[in-house]
Amino acid sequence: MASASSKSAFFTFLLTLTFLSFSHIEVSEAQATPPIVKGLSWTFYDSKCPKLESIIRTELKKIFDKDIGQAAGLLRVHFHDCFVQGCDGSVLLDGSASGPSEKDAPPNLTLRAEAFKIIEKLRSSVQKQCGRIVSCADITAVAARDSVFLSGGPDYKIPLGRRDSLTFATQEVTKQNLPSPTSNTTTILNSLATKNLNPTDVVALSGGHTIGISHCSSFTNRLYPTQDTVMDKTYGKNLKLTCPTSTTDNTTVLDIRSPNKFDNKYYVDLMNRQGLFTSDQDLYTDKRTKSIVTDFAVNQSLFYEKFIAAMLKMGQFNVLTGTQGEIRANCSARNKDSKSFIASVAEDVVEGFLEM
Repeated sequence: MASASSKSAFFTFLLTLTFLSFSHIEVSEAQATPPIVKGLSWTFYDSKCPKLESIIRTELKKIFDKDIGQAAGLLRVHFHDCFVQGCDGSVLLDGSASGPSEKDAPPNLTLRAEAFKIIEKLRSSVQKQCGRIVSCADITAVAARDSVFLSGGPDYKIPLGRRDSLTFATQEVTKQNLPSPTSNTTTILNSLATKNLNPTDVVALSGGHTIGISHCSSFTNRLYPTQDTVMDKTYGKNLKLTCPTSTTDNTTVLDIRSPNKFDNKYYVDLMNRQGLFTSDQDLYTDKRTKSIVTDFAVNQSLFYEKFIAAMLKMGQFNVLTGTQGEIRANCSARNKDSKSFIASVAEDVVEGFLEM
């Protein structure tokens, strides 16, 4: 029969193993979440505008109940904002005397006009309840997150505290930072590696194409003059019915299996050679990304996990925080005078002292 001391020692050993096991889980989870940029916070508006996320989600639910297609439009605006000059709301700005805006650059001409209207509507609703303290960049980020959740995807928290840029990028810079749908995997991986995104991040973010539509002009290079041999023949034949010529301006869904649901069926499409863009299908052709596509196709939870991690990374690209930039009174235009800009900075400073 074991002595009392040996039983005690064994019990202590079990407790130690249990502690180490839980410690490993906590460390792993911490490592899975990208570090938060200085100036952003998980609780940034808790005291300034506690109902912020509720206001946005309630408004979007009403909009999506009428037209779920707008979810993809809002998600895409956030992507195109962050990849060019950072997540600073610069894509929302209209052109000015200084030149055409990011909106006017070729890669952004297919962004939905309604998405910009929705973001402005959200800004107005938030401002009515909280005053001018929430940036258009943050509203765009929250709207993108809610677009994922309200179309059937995962719900997750995002750090807030972004401020709005005073300028927009040139058309050339915009084009350089938004890979084309005709790009292959090498081009995309090289481009996004400069933004500290790895292959898993790239494949996960590409999963945003599980919802939304595309104009024929973005993929007819795979249909005419001859059909891409990688493309499933029946799929290509059906696409030609939608796009009978290389200049047709019709649209089709990005994910033929569940076009309005945020799930992992986009990756199933790729495995069946039914990816719409070259940039989609080549992810399954390229040996560096093929296994990631397969993993996501058979494990939706894994896709969600990696998508969230990649979105948290992307959502912090070159953000403006603190006293940088401004809080726009209108998402499509820089504040008219420096006085309003100074006032928005002063409000933040006062709030900061009150919270100390």
